[in-house]
Parts: sequence; C-alpha cells; structure tokens
Amino acid sequence: MMANQRQVDVSIIIPAYNEEKRLGPTLIAVADYFLSSSKTFEIIVVDDGSTDGTAQLVEKIKPAYSAGSERGIFRLVRHETNQGKGKAVRTGVLLATGRWILFTDADLSTPITEFDKMEQALRNGDEVVIGSRALPESRIMVAQPWFRRQIGRIFPLLVRCLLLPDFHDTQCGFKAFKKETAQRLFQQLQTSGFAFDVEILLRAKKAGINVREIPVIWYNSRESKVSLWRSPWQMLAEVIRIRKIRR
Repeated sequence: MMANQRQVDVSIIIPAYNEEKRLGPTLIAVADYFLSSSKTFEIIVVDDGSTDGTAQLVEKIKPAYSAGSERGIFRLVRHETNQGKGKAVRTGVLLATGRWILFTDADLSTPITEFDKMEQALRNGDEVVIGSRALPESRIMVAQPWFRRQIGRIFPLLVRCLLLPDFHDTQCGFKAFKKETAQRLFQQLQTSGFAFDVEILLRAKKAGINVREIPVIWYNSRESKVSLWRSPWQMLAEVIRIRKIRR
C-alpha cells in the first residue's frame, strides 16, 4: 500500500467506458449512501480508455466529496486504451485498500442500497457475494426488451451447462468480496471482456471459496454497453477459453 493511501472499510470499483452521460448520478448516489453510514470508503473509477468526458466528469465531482473528507476518497485510474471490462475491474480491485471490495456497473442498475444485504453476508463469513436477477426473490423493476431477454437467456444456460451449474446469474454487475479473496482471484484473471465474472466464479469454486448468490433489485438501462449482436459471440468465445481453467 502506498504511503499516501489509508485503508478503508469498503472500496467501490466502477469500470467506465464512455460513461459521461450516466456516471454522474451513480457517483453521487454511491458517495451519499456511504457518507450516510459510519463506514470509511473509497470510490475507484477505472476509465477504460474513454474518448468522451468521463475522466473530466470524475475530476469535477471529486472535490465536492474528497476535500476535507475523513471518510470518503475518490480515485480516478485511467487506461490509455480500451482494454475491456474485465481488465478495468481487475485494475481497480488490485489497487483497492478496503477490507471489503464491491464492484458495480456505471449505470447502477442494482441500487447501491442493495449492499446492505451483501454487508450482512460478508459479516456472516461469506467471502464472495454476488447479486442475482434470477432468483425467485429478485425484483426486476425495469425489464429488458423482449428480444434482448430471449437472447440474454442463452448465455446463462451455456454457462450453467458448461461451467457453473450452481449459479443462476453470473453476469449481474454487482458483486462484493473480502479483500484478500478478491485480490487473489483477480490477480489470476485472464479474461478481459464481459465474461470475466465467469472466470472469477470458476476460480473461486476451484479454490473452495464460499460464494453466496443473493436476490437483488435491478433496473434495465437502455444505454447498455453490451451489444445485442456482437457481445454474445465474444462472451461465448471467452467461455470456451475459460473452460481450459478446469484442466
């Protein structure tokens, strides 16, 4: 840990690629949530080679929360080129100082208040806690369009059949870890794209790490970065590569 960094209770990792339009409300909501608690925290935004004003937006918001604050820290990390969501989350996790690490998507499709459930699970001894949109108790407040839902069902089915039969939803962008567990898993991560969650969960399973899947509230974002036609094929190729980890 660098000398000018102090350990906090929670590190929140937010990967961002051209998120100038959506990131501002997310940063404010996350910061306000943790400021209303007694926990110290840091928000690490990993700008994954954005070509818009994502970095400038973060720099604009930082002073309002960081200046003179004893509990909240904003950090901006930049990739010079776009390297993929998996690489962006990995960068943030390996820089984190919190004893708990949460990563969430830039659109905050799962409200930050759902961390309450995760915190309880982490306190109870779970090392990895993943949000799920597919459990009976999950609440989908704004659903995806019909055609995107149909295509979106194929990938989880393949993951269950090929790799992880015990998980209902590997791709919800809301996951929390104990620090040592997160950094151990992400240090080994090889998948740079959207399927990185699958590799992390597979590595956790192989290592005998306890993973708890919990129901969350979820809102679909109309500005999803997942391409309906290109991303599923890229993710399938990544899953095929991830299968080699089993050997």
